[in-house]
Amino acid sequence: MSTFLIIVSAVVFISLVLVAGVRPGRSRLSLFELERRAEDGDKQAKKELEREGLIIDVVSLIKIKTAVLLVGFAILAILTFGWAIGVITSILVAILYGPIANVGFINKLSQKLYSAFEPEILKVVKKFSKLFRVVRLKSDTEVGPSSIDSRQELQNLVENSDGVLTDDEKKLILSGLSFSESLVSSVMTPKSVIDSIKKSEFLGPLTLDELHKTGHSRLPVIDGDIDHVVGILHLQSLLALDIKRSTTAEKAMDPKVYYIREDQTLRHALAAFLKTHHYLFVVVNEYRETVGLLALEDVIETLIGQKIIDEFDAHDDLRAVAASNPGKNIESQKGKDI
Repeated sequence: MSTFLIIVSAVVFISLVLVAGVRPGRSRLSLFELERRAEDGDKQAKKELEREGLIIDVVSLIKIKTAVLLVGFAILAILTFGWAIGVITSILVAILYGPIANVGFINKLSQKLYSAFEPEILKVVKKFSKLFRVVRLKSDTEVGPSSIDSRQELQNLVENSDGVLTDDEKKLILSGLSFSESLVSSVMTPKSVIDSIKKSEFLGPLTLDELHKTGHSRLPVIDGDIDHVVGILHLQSLLALDIKRSTTAEKAMDPKVYYIREDQTLRHALAAFLKTHHYLFVVVNEYRETVGLLALEDVIETLIGQKIIDEFDAHDDLRAVAASNPGKNIESQKGKDI
């Protein structure tokens, strides 16, 4: 009887060490990244996401089995060796089974055995998911990768960093992360709210007063319509203009005009601003039609996530003004949007 108990105790001890040595492999991607990729149709990510949900319960199962085997060994040790030796043996096993399980070849054997039976283990866990949800250990859900595998994941971390980053710090980081993918069309001043001046317009006192009331420091000079911009008028340079000798906008303007496509990125636009040393670009579509204006200020505001308001700004957000359709563009009582 004693020999049988010793054999059973040895089997339980070996099982305890092998179970304790199991470390189910986790995905190198975070749950957020797996969910993002799964939503984009990545089949491998969907499989990994499902496995990650089950691995949490597998870890709980391993800990429960370890506890059961440890208690079982203690009972067997007491039955085999009596109370005194049995309790001492059980204490020693409770202290040493962890380090023994981490010994190189033992750990490899545990991992090899687990890998062979993982599909069946996952099926069992999935079948009894409701039961495992009850016994799931909270600490198991906190295990995960420390790496960041996409810009979207980093953005998610920043957005949920309350108490770590201030609102201004979060805006700055999030703006920087999205800057390279933002398009010119998303920040430009729309065509419907562009103030311009005809090249033949005389810059007399009344005209100058009206120009300053627009709230802009620079205005496009047009030849007929906004699709034909021939120069940029710098209002600050007009302060030194002799009002007694009125001149035309064409003579006072800067004839250099730079165009940028609406589907270009702000990263490209910033590089263009730095290269040309200009502060205002005319935004055109694929048909070379003017669709808006892009100022260096617009790009900087997007980069830092803060609005820059100066003495020339009559409105905080010209895109909001355009959306309200102040000019009543393309409106008719019988008209209908389709």
